[in-house]
Amino acid sequence: MTAVSTSIKLDPDMKDRVQRVAESMRRTPHWVMKEAVEKYITDAERREAWERDSLEALKELDETGLHVTGEEVMVWLESWGTDDEKPAPECHL
Repeated sequence: MTAVSTSIKLDPDMKDRVQRVAESMRRTPHWVMKEAVEKYITDAERREAWERDSLEALKELDETGLHVTGEEVMVWLESWGTDDEKPAPECHL
C-alpha cells in the first residue's frame, strides 16, 4: 500500500504535547500522530459495528420475540468454572 501525505493543523500546546510524548516514547511526532489516528478510527469503527449489531438484534427481537432474560444469563454465567456448569440458556418467547 502506498502512503499518502496529508496535513493537520495543531495549536502550539497540542504540538508541544505531541512532541513531549514522542520524546518520552523515543518515537517521532509523526509516529505518535499516526498511532493516535489509527486508534481513534479503530475505536470509532468498533462503536459503529456495535451499534449496527445492536440495532439488528433489536430488530430481530421485535420480529420474533425470542429472547433470554438477564436473570437467565446471570445464572448461566455464574455457573462457569463450577462443577455444575450450565449450558447457555435457550431463547424463548
